[in-house]
Amino acid sequence: MTINHSFYLNLAFQQAEKNIGNTKLNPSVGCVLVKNNTVISSGVTSVYGRPHSEFNALNFQIDYKGSSLYVSLEPCTHHGVTPPCVNLIKKKNVKKVFYCFNDPDKRTFKKAKKILQKKNILTKQLIINKYRDFYKSYLINKKVKLPFISAKIATSKDYYTINKKSKWITNIHSRKITHLIRSKFDCIISTSKSINQDNSRLNCRIEGLNKIQPDLFIIDLNFKLKKKLKLNMLNNQRKTYIITTNKNKKKIYLFKKKGFKFIIINSLKYREDFNFLLKKIFQLGHGRILFETGLTFLNELIKYKFLNNLYLFQNNKKLMKNGSNNVTAKYLKSLRLGNIVKVNLNNDKLYNIRIK
Repeated sequence: MTINHSFYLNLAFQQAEKNIGNTKLNPSVGCVLVKNNTVISSGVTSVYGRPHSEFNALNFQIDYKGSSLYVSLEPCTHHGVTPPCVNLIKKKNVKKVFYCFNDPDKRTFKKAKKILQKKNILTKQLIINKYRDFYKSYLINKKVKLPFISAKIATSKDYYTINKKSKWITNIHSRKITHLIRSKFDCIISTSKSINQDNSRLNCRIEGLNKIQPDLFIIDLNFKLKKKLKLNMLNNQRKTYIITTNKNKKKIYLFKKKGFKFIIINSLKYREDFNFLLKKIFQLGHGRILFETGLTFLNELIKYKFLNNLYLFQNNKKLMKNGSNNVTAKYLKSLRLGNIVKVNLNNDKLYNIRIK
């Protein structure tokens, strides 16, 4: 009987997709166990990064002897907070292991195959091209010790981000998809100007995902955040940081009483300023950032080459004299529109633009 290995690896990636953005600095990995050409177990990396997917898939009262394990990322071989997954694979008498990507972590990189084959466990790496960017954020985290940075912005067809006659540029369908996108990130960065103006909550308000609340970082250099905002009601569900240059002890004390945390910086004008801030956020355990800050900060991210990915929601109508921008849209216009995401947004379109 011919076994369709790609089919089972696809199932492993479907498992991994469930917890993207919710495993802290660990990658979200999917795992599927197959015996007699039947799936007998599956697992995904747990929220906050542990236990790993292999542990979750091999932790049932099942006879795993002779089974094949399909996993999206090379099983770990090092002792960390938990024992190596290769040890558990050996203990459960798994016969074959198939994985798609090598783990860039130096403690594991290309070691699993050697360890498992010493125990006569057939181990193969199988490449599936459609998932080539699946662990891009994890690779960036490991390589440069910075978060993977995406941004979201909405524009009219003629690239205006402000509608003089309406609060919204795009429709309600686009706004709902934004909630889904947020669920794939462990933190969101916005500005006090945007939050004050829209009284936005910047959370996930989709049934089934409403327990996922990415941490929030608010750029508020001059300390103008209003005290009475909707996001205050969510403060106990996630960590909220204020990024500021203002050292007003009285204001800081009042906001700390409300549960806010602070990152004090000297400025946010130059590339080194952004690099310092992003490294600080990475050190706090955040590997995937979604910027929802408007055109001003988007320009900075593009100009300083920090942006990895952009979600561009675009309405199919031109605003012309009813549209405006606070700053130039030349950087945004210079980007090549990537693949249109296949989702029905009525008269809107969503482009997923991969930058680097």
